[in-house]
Amino acid sequence: MTRQELFEQIKKKKSFLCVGLDSDVNKIPRYLYDTSDPVFAFNKEIIDATHEVAVAYKPNLAFYESMGVSGWNTLEKTVNYIRYNYPDIFLIADAKRGDIGNTSGHYARAFFDTMDFDAVTVAPYMGEDSVKPFLTYVGRWVILLALTSNKGADDFQYMKEKDEHLFERVIKTSQKWGDKENMMYVVGATRAEMLKDIRSFAPDHFLLVPGIGAQGGSLAEVARNGMNAQCGLLVNSSRGIIFAGDGEDFAQKARIAATEIQQEMAGLLSEKGIV
Repeated sequence: MTRQELFEQIKKKKSFLCVGLDSDVNKIPRYLYDTSDPVFAFNKEIIDATHEVAVAYKPNLAFYESMGVSGWNTLEKTVNYIRYNYPDIFLIADAKRGDIGNTSGHYARAFFDTMDFDAVTVAPYMGEDSVKPFLTYVGRWVILLALTSNKGADDFQYMKEKDEHLFERVIKTSQKWGDKENMMYVVGATRAEMLKDIRSFAPDHFLLVPGIGAQGGSLAEVARNGMNAQCGLLVNSSRGIIFAGDGEDFAQKARIAATEIQQEMAGLLSEKGIV
């Protein structure tokens, strides 16, 4: 999916919502355990219930890899289901990969050729040669970890050298590898006050922003500091949507939670004059 196609979806749905499919088999409604693939059954209902207000889905691979081969099969079925039924949805593999060039090449092949994701999250610690193989795929995206929402982000990301934080250097340096058409950055909603500074040196890139909902980030603050003329944001909510209910009406509860976020997003997009 191109940048313009993603922007058109944002305008069409009046939403920049990404639903995180962090589908923990231990938290899904127990009646689904009677199905042949409980997590896929869960994902399918969540997707059917939220696709009208979501522009992206982001499976976190840990929840699938932890189940072994069956988890990979579930992930593949989930991707295929979205591709067949809702082809305009932007699909993110939350994999946080990053290794030497040859290895990253195989990771890119796995997520872009074999699994047909639009984007993959990548850790930048090993530098340019670990990221470049993902950028050789036309129409696919790298979403580089820049400033995350977890407590441990303080351990390294705010380290300074010559008045420049490490996360700033990551963003500035990586713009030499890719551009606004194939690279996004992860910036946590709990760090929303930093979005204004980030926009000063990455004004046009899309930002993937986790941390609203269960983690307590403010959507209004994210939009105020991070939205640009083409929105430039994908805001993720996982647990706050997919586990909004734990009974047989869980999908309906997820739809309600997702729609509440979308309605707030529609207002923020209108204030910016985008829709």
